[in-house]
Amino acid sequence: MEYYLQLIINGLVVGSIYSLVALGFVIIYKATKVVNFAQGELVMVGAYVCFALTVQFHIPFLAAFLLTLAFSVVFGLAIERAILRPMVGEPIISVIMITVGLSTVLKSLVQLFWGTQIRVYPQVLPQQPVFIAGLPVSPVYIAAFVLALVLFGVFSLFFKYTRYGVAMRATAFDQTAAASMGIGIKNIFALSWCIAAVVSSIGGVILGNINGINSQLGHLGLKVFPAVILGGLDSLLGAAVGGVVIGVLENVLGGAAKEWLNLGGFKEVAAFIVLVVILMVRPYGLFGTHEIERV
Repeated sequence: MEYYLQLIINGLVVGSIYSLVALGFVIIYKATKVVNFAQGELVMVGAYVCFALTVQFHIPFLAAFLLTLAFSVVFGLAIERAILRPMVGEPIISVIMITVGLSTVLKSLVQLFWGTQIRVYPQVLPQQPVFIAGLPVSPVYIAAFVLALVLFGVFSLFFKYTRYGVAMRATAFDQTAAASMGIGIKNIFALSWCIAAVVSSIGGVILGNINGINSQLGHLGLKVFPAVILGGLDSLLGAAVGGVVIGVLENVLGGAAKEWLNLGGFKEVAAFIVLVVILMVRPYGLFGTHEIERV
């Protein structure tokens, strides 16, 4: 029993990071109707930038973290202006393929500058575990979970009560109607990419402090995709719930398969099995919008 409780705790931590990355997927999709297949690479770039500032330029971690967030804002804005904005009005499949190409370019650039070996962050939090219900939990795990909860609270308030948050919701609902009401659609697109880059960088920095980083970190985007589908591509609440559920499921199922069937690595495919089941039963996710077309 203790074994599975530990798996659930690990799953909650990993799931909270999945939720942050899923939030980036949802924000871009809600504003632009584009699935960004470079989301995992945004995580990777943010993690490497914070690593470089901390280790290579010897900047204190907190200052490096804030500089990384500032870089992410500029980076997201640059991607939107230089690559995505010229594609406004073009077929969605073309825009999606551009995000696929962008993911390859970003991964190649990271390998060019930092290589492929694992890079380890300096120790920021104490390594002495904290005991919760008798189980040892690393302080960095607790910090990751709390930070994810705080960020979801902040973004929920942002979308509900701020002018730009309401404008983004209006744009997601109907771009033409939003434009007719004087909302700057292009500015909303840019803002969505900035927010997606920021939350992805935060997830990358958290992961870097837990496991270290390498160029394979970009694959996280595909691992998070089942969480996005589970919650619903256009639901912020769904991103939070889907990330946590997938994180817990893959840890528990992977642990059970290893214990009972001696199947190592099942954890890596468990989320995709869940994805297939979800698509068969509820293709628009738990909280996604079920669009009905009358013919």
